[in-house]
Amino acid sequence: LARYEANDNGFDEAVMLDATGLVAEGTGENIFAIKNGTVKTPSVTNILAGITRRTAIQMLEHMGYTVQETLFGRDALYVADEVFMTGTAAEITPVREVDRRPVGEGKRGPITHELQTLYADGVRGRVDWMRPMITTY
Repeated sequence: LARYEANDNGFDEAVMLDATGLVAEGTGENIFAIKNGTVKTPSVTNILAGITRRTAIQMLEHMGYTVQETLFGRDALYVADEVFMTGTAAEITPVREVDRRPVGEGKRGPITHELQTLYADGVRGRVDWMRPMITTY
């Protein structure tokens, strides 16, 4: 229902908050906020521990970024340099605005771009160190 309401109001996705008003996740994706090169994502205390989320965390750490799994408020999305979402269908999707406020420069940021590129190469088997992470059926 939140996604339908978001769509009715001109948004592509809704950001879900937990019972205390802290950022939880999207309606079908996990969410990440980047500020000054540090990446934050809600801890898995009350969200889905997504496979793509875990892969993104491993990739970011391999790329040399600090990832904090922690609780944070909606204001962290407003002041973030970059925000992106992860999911099976979404893969790595940049967020350009939150509540009609631009995120960073209002376009995909450099860390998100770097992560998207690595993820796309990794799932296509073009990144040697990622091969043990990927299971095919």
